Amino acid sequence: MSALPPTRTLADVTVGEELPPLVLPMTATRVVAGAIATRDFMPVHHDRDYANSQGAPEIFMNILSDTAYCSRFLTDWAGPEAMVRRVAIRLGVPAFANSTLTYTGSVTDTRVEDGRGLVEVTFRAANDLGDHVTGTAVVDLPLGDGAA
Repeated sequence: MSALPPTRTLADVTVGEELPPLVLPMTATRVVAGAIATRDFMPVHHDRDYANSQGAPEIFMNILSDTAYCSRFLTDWAGPEAMVRRVAIRLGVPAFANSTLTYTGSVTDTRVEDGRGLVEVTFRAANDLGDHVTGTAVVDLPLGDGAA
């Protein structure tokens, strides 16, 4: 098992910095597992025939899974000791099974508040239909050398 990457510090982060993309194949298994894990038993998330009867070409991801993957995108970049303090998302086009979501984002602000290093990030996850989710977040990082 590999070691966890180090946690970013506020001193390491610059406004305008691009976060590394996260590419997620939206398999049927991923869609169904997310729905089950979040106790969302709405049939459009696990029953293709039902989703088709509702006008959808395929099952699609639920909003709780969306929120989780947005948090993963942020913590993959920030590191294991980072704390996601706020996530605000807006849903767009569906994320159907057999599509691919690509998460991208950038740092829009950094500041020290109450002794904490806060980083604001704007992000999106898009697929072949357009923006699936857009959002903003605040991530709490250790201050690091030179940040005060």
